[in-house]
Amino acid sequence: MKRAIIPIICALLIAACGDQKESPKDMSDNPFYQEYDTPYGVPPFDKITDEHYMVAFEDGISQQIEEVDAIANSTNDVTFENTIEAYEKSGELLSKVASVFYTLSGAHTNDSLQGIQRVVSPKLSAHSDNIYLNDKFFQRVKSLYNLGEVLQLTQEENKLLENYYRRFVRAGAALDDDDKSKMRELNERLSVLSVQFSENLLNETNKFELLLEDGDDLAGLPNSVKTAAAEAAKEREYEGKYLFTTHRPSLYPFITYSENRAHRETLKKGYIMRGDNKDELDNKDIIKEMANLRLEKANLLGYETHAHYVLQERMLDTPDKVYDLLGDIWPAAIQRAKEERNSMKKMSEEDGLDIEIKPWDWWYYAEKIKMKEYNLDQEEIRPYLKVDNVVNGAFILANKLFGLTFEEQTDIPKYHEDVHTYTVKNEKGELVGVYLSDWFYRTSKRGGAWMNNIREQSNMDGENVIPIIYNVGNFTKPTEGKPSLLSQDDATTLFHEFGHALHGLLSECVYPSISGTSTPRDFVEFPSQVMENWVFEPEMLALYAFHYETGEVMPDQLVEKIKKAGTFNQGFATVEYMAASYLDMSFHTITEPITGDINEFEKAAMDEIGLIDAIVPRYRTGYFGHITGGYSAGYYSYLNSEMMDADAFAAFKENGLFDKATADAYRDNILSKGGTIDAMQMYINFRGRKPNNEAYLARKGFN
Repeated sequence: MKRAIIPIICALLIAACGDQKESPKDMSDNPFYQEYDTPYGVPPFDKITDEHYMVAFEDGISQQIEEVDAIANSTNDVTFENTIEAYEKSGELLSKVASVFYTLSGAHTNDSLQGIQRVVSPKLSAHSDNIYLNDKFFQRVKSLYNLGEVLQLTQEENKLLENYYRRFVRAGAALDDDDKSKMRELNERLSVLSVQFSENLLNETNKFELLLEDGDDLAGLPNSVKTAAAEAAKEREYEGKYLFTTHRPSLYPFITYSENRAHRETLKKGYIMRGDNKDELDNKDIIKEMANLRLEKANLLGYETHAHYVLQERMLDTPDKVYDLLGDIWPAAIQRAKEERNSMKKMSEEDGLDIEIKPWDWWYYAEKIKMKEYNLDQEEIRPYLKVDNVVNGAFILANKLFGLTFEEQTDIPKYHEDVHTYTVKNEKGELVGVYLSDWFYRTSKRGGAWMNNIREQSNMDGENVIPIIYNVGNFTKPTEGKPSLLSQDDATTLFHEFGHALHGLLSECVYPSISGTSTPRDFVEFPSQVMENWVFEPEMLALYAFHYETGEVMPDQLVEKIKKAGTFNQGFATVEYMAASYLDMSFHTITEPITGDINEFEKAAMDEIGLIDAIVPRYRTGYFGHITGGYSAGYYSYLNSEMMDADAFAAFKENGLFDKATADAYRDNILSKGGTIDAMQMYINFRGRKPNNEAYLARKGFN
């Protein structure tokens, strides 16, 4: 969380909860009002209770408003220090409570926290408006911005000033009073809808159950999958049964191996119909209203569409440029996907079936084709990908590239028993940050995987503040007698999120609001996706991929099979992702409010690009959480970043997988800079030129 822009981030992430207050006499017992007496200033999670949040939120909001008013009403001459720097330093209490609250609301929530979110969400939205619609404050920022080079600011200071000026303007600071009031209404409603969407999705995902008996119901499933399902059933008191859910660690193994097509259909439909069941958890009308409100907000600010508004701050700064990016890749991707579907149809016919390939068939037949063409079985790979080994592999890579060491600690507070805590030191033995990892699925955690920070890196007034970074995932938990073994996709996800963590840990910036991962949305995924490239490189596998029972390194013949299958099923993977990117853009390039049925809107968007029936967008409307948060008109960002990451990794392939000079250039020009420099310029400084798509197309096998 960035201290001075907490309100904006909170408004994007929110999903809130119960209006409980403490009496003033209890303040001494509220950890948020104390200096954290803990190692490295990590929050004392064991001492923080749900009752501590609301009062700290309200006091934090009040305190920051007092600080902002003091800045805005100052009679002193306007300076960078008494305006921009002063704001960067404001909101300390709000930052403390928000960073902890949003860590837990994502990774370990409960009914009470969800209740607090509902209450605090509109309060934070109003707080953000109270700051960025404050005309006196805006005039001070504007006067500094208009002075330009006269101020003789450093590059980082100049970027910070520019950021704040644009943020004020884009928030509506230049609007008249009536339009400002309208802006407040729109922001408040959007924040409430975002909370409601997230709660519905979590509840919908946790609600679905496919409960099976032993025997034919489980035909084709590996023992590890059956064991995990039996454990899941036992946790919910279904003794002797096997439970499968729409959580990915349960879903994907089932639809990959189950020979029962009807059960595959039931489970896959349970997943893709989330938020689309015409009940109290249905999300379609929420998305419709959000899309329409965003259009209204964009128009109020003078933009044609929400996408035009959002993309002004991105590397690809217009919708046309996004559509050009998608259009460059889509024809090759959909053609490859059709070829893959036809191969599956042929294989189903060899099984004696006359069927059309459906979304619940794809993973099943893809695995069979992989076995036939490459003799590669996911279950053959898993024993070498014990989660502890993969985590250690990420640490080894960070050490070889950047000289970092991760030392696990037992005295650092943590919010759940599954969390592991580490100190991170550089090659000189200097402490650069604290790292927390939380990789296992639980019902109190939202789906997916992510990185965030509890405290961002900064160095104002010569006081170096080290970051506190965490990664969260949803991998299958260890079962009795067997550790958590990851799939190829899981291992890649872990390295991806760890790449985000390194971006936060290696930051060397002055100001917290532009340190670490505070970069344009279509650049921020680049440093994380770069790290994916090492996961299955033979040189890397030799360092971490050891069999969990024998300790033997992954054999060369298996490594070779993985390498040969590198472009397998890439048509599906690319089309599934890009279809969601097109859907996102369809919602956010509307120029008139959506009035019709959302499923018809979604179908029309997919028909326009020619999506085949065998593939469903990676995110359908009802569970497209990215676009209710920070990725509206931005889900394409992964593709933009992937183009850059393929091009960047080519430099390592050219110079050596662990080449120190290349790693230093990457760290110095990308990872350490946060958002202090234009994103494209950062890339050019590293690579010596703009990125091209040659390496990306080769990786996918599309050229």
